Amino acid sequence: MKIYTKTGDKGTTSLIYGQRVAKNDLRVEAYGTCDETNSLIGLALSHLNKENFQGKEIIEKVYHKIQTNLFHVGAELATPKGKIVKWSLDSSDIEEMEKQIDDWNAVLPELTNFILPGGHPAGSAFHVARTTARRSERCAVSLGEDVNPLVLAYLNRLSDLLFVTARYVNHQLGAVEKTLHS
Repeated sequence: MKIYTKTGDKGTTSLIYGQRVAKNDLRVEAYGTCDETNSLIGLALSHLNKENFQGKEIIEKVYHKIQTNLFHVGAELATPKGKIVKWSLDSSDIEEMEKQIDDWNAVLPELTNFILPGGHPAGSAFHVARTTARRSERCAVSLGEDVNPLVLAYLNRLSDLLFVTARYVNHQLGAVEKTLHS
């Protein structure tokens, strides 16, 4: 299969079902930002390759599922209004993220101040992924009522999980969190 098709050389791309839209269409921005988040999660995970700590395997397992689910979210966002896409997300995916947030947050120092993104390169990358997840959520909201509500909830909870993951990784690897006033 060729990687290049030349069909986008004039600034358009295809949505699912083949509808052509401009590459700066809000729907393309939404699924593109979702893809960006997925890539940044991969970057964050790659920073953990040479690290060993308790809980690393859980992080890898959790994010393997999330990266897969982000393809489903992207497909949902790439589907034109009025069309249906088969995907495998449901409310249990959100509940799993909430449980993981609670589990990791339970071992973290209590937040008493805003923290600055940073720490270990993996923690920093999870913080960056959090910001793109938030942007993806904003783009999805801008699409209006035709967006599956589970997409919005999933992206919202994902940004929360990414924040806690950044803190958890930094904590497990001994990276100091800096606060606004430290």
